[in-house]
Amino acid sequence: MATAKRTLRTCKKGHKYYKSTDCPTCPTCEKEKKPSDGFLSRLSSPARSALLHYLDIDTVEKLSMYTEKEILKLHGMGKASMPILRKALEEKGLRFKEEDEAAKR
Repeated sequence: MATAKRTLRTCKKGHKYYKSTDCPTCPTCEKEKKPSDGFLSRLSSPARSALLHYLDIDTVEKLSMYTEKEILKLHGMGKASMPILRKALEEKGLRFKEEDEAAKR
């Protein structure tokens, strides 16, 4: 199996990094954007970006408006993130929307 060729890139801020895909995301810039606290700080960069950019979810209250299935459909969100999200909701006395509630929307 052939490995993808990694190319050296430079982001707008001048950080140099290697990528084997056409993804333009700079790993250094992503680390700088990571929140220092809150439930988003516990997630991987792709999962955090999925919540923020696709659904504008930046609070657990907004997260509770969606079903687990809806969240898992987001590009960048994986099953490993779900326990983190469930725990964040539980800490605030919230939970994911139930499937039957979502069908009523």
